[in-house]
Amino acid sequence: MLAGGVGAARFLRGLCSLLDPKRLTLVVNTGDDETFFGLHVSPDLDTVTYTLANRVNTVRGWGVAGDTYRCLNALRRFYSHTWFQLGDADLATHIYRTDALRAGLPLSRITADIARRHGLGVRILPMSDDPVRTMIHIAGGGRPVPFQEYLVKRRGRGRVRAVTYQGLESARPVAGLLTAVREADAIIIPPSNPIVSIEPILGLRGVRGALRRSRARIAAVSPLVRGMPIKGPLDRLLAGLGHDVSAVGVAQLYRDFVDVFVLDERDADLAARVAALGMRPLVANTIMKTLAQSRALAAAVLEGLRR
Repeated sequence: MLAGGVGAARFLRGLCSLLDPKRLTLVVNTGDDETFFGLHVSPDLDTVTYTLANRVNTVRGWGVAGDTYRCLNALRRFYSHTWFQLGDADLATHIYRTDALRAGLPLSRITADIARRHGLGVRILPMSDDPVRTMIHIAGGGRPVPFQEYLVKRRGRGRVRAVTYQGLESARPVAGLLTAVREADAIIIPPSNPIVSIEPILGLRGVRGALRRSRARIAAVSPLVRGMPIKGPLDRLLAGLGHDVSAVGVAQLYRDFVDVFVLDERDADLAARVAALGMRPLVANTIMKTLAQSRALAAAVLEGLRR
């Protein structure tokens, strides 16, 4: 499975309730990774880990449930850039990751260790051990800004004119990624942002080609419902980059390798347009506010892949 943040994590909790987690390999975006106060923060990796470990703040969809912010409040005495919310328990993860990176361990090994220490049996891989940074170019905004600054500090304001990925051309897929694609029984792209969560993975050398050649059936779930994202700025990114702001616009980004495209039931009228792209449309409820809804969507996708 190729995964981003909140949407992917919510889908995963349902999928892991239906399958043996040891059968799953999650390849997670790291283009959103950022450094705060000298600490390496991996938002998508942590959201997936906390969600599967039942530690996530379910209201926000990220961070640790019941976390406090005493350290962040104290840091305001010394730093002006305290706009990224790092809770006290959350900081422990970032301190451990940063310390291990400075000791020379690769991010993939650290990620596996963090998952193990949370009691997870699922295999979680960062997309690469090499740094990649997603940059947002805003019209009239001067320099491009890292995605977290655009999303959190700027609250997604400003017309996006381009998205680039620093370091992607030289970054190598993490060890095991291409093998996992080649040997997979099925591959799923959950309702993640295709531009900032999935494209950094697809852009790694050899990944898109491996997906095109894969014998596994591949499904993707639309992260848009009636042209609006459940969370995040996908509608603004699609519009700024000249794509159709709809589930069809998302499907067009995956048309070269996806077999089954999942539409929300509120977008059932778009099924014919998806079929015209060469994918089989599957209509389901893609809103996942509860574990039961996550499980139902995961079950629908698995059934769709078997047909």
